[in-house]
Amino acid sequence: MTLLRDRDLTRAFDHAAAGYDRLVSMNPGYHADLRRSARRLRLPDGGEGLRVLDIGCGTGASTAALLRVAPGAEITAVDASAGMLERAAAKSWAGHVRWVHAPVEEVARAGVQGPFDAVFAAYLFRNVARPDAVLDRVHALLRPGGRLAVHEYSLSGSPVHHALWSAVCRGVIVPAGTLMGDRDLYRYLWRSVLAFDRAPEFVDRLVRGGFHEARALPMPGWQTGILQTFLARRGAPGERRSTS
Repeated sequence: MTLLRDRDLTRAFDHAAAGYDRLVSMNPGYHADLRRSARRLRLPDGGEGLRVLDIGCGTGASTAALLRVAPGAEITAVDASAGMLERAAAKSWAGHVRWVHAPVEEVARAGVQGPFDAVFAAYLFRNVARPDAVLDRVHALLRPGGRLAVHEYSLSGSPVHHALWSAVCRGVIVPAGTLMGDRDLYRYLWRSVLAFDRAPEFVDRLVRGGFHEARALPMPGWQTGILQTFLARRGAPGERRSTS
């Protein structure tokens, strides 16, 4: 199957936006896992006075997770899909959130300027055609010492985790997406995980992109070995890169 990319993928998400929240609610740990990744950023003082960039915010689940752990933060939430972003912006928000419609590669044209204290990217990197270019953009937007958390499906490399992911997609995700009229998108989302970096490979990608202390932390439960939080930070000038 050819993976959807760029405008075709954006159009597919636009079409799926109306039913997207309903489908992800079938995963009882979906929102809790996002909050876990947001907590792993370890933003101090409830985010008070901090600027946080949420890239690939979709219908706002990642934004809500950030506000739960950092209610004092000023959040800029970005997505390439107008349909998903419309759903997000229509919800009630207690914190300060700015919504921006733009592909992450073009946020500067949309008026998004750094530096940010943290960047959160949920379910984004496997959906971009040039992940290294996106990492370059993120690195440039972070202040020195700024933190990155990538919440992403990235398989461990074990055949068991590969088989489990495919079984869940074939048995639940693709059939549910088909009922909503978005079979091609959900088949893509299944295949995109299989085609994406394994967890150690994405850690290596972060290091090559100039990030420091890059590491992968698995999610507990059935998604161990399937869903990861990747953590890293932008180093200070002259600081030697490292993993941990």
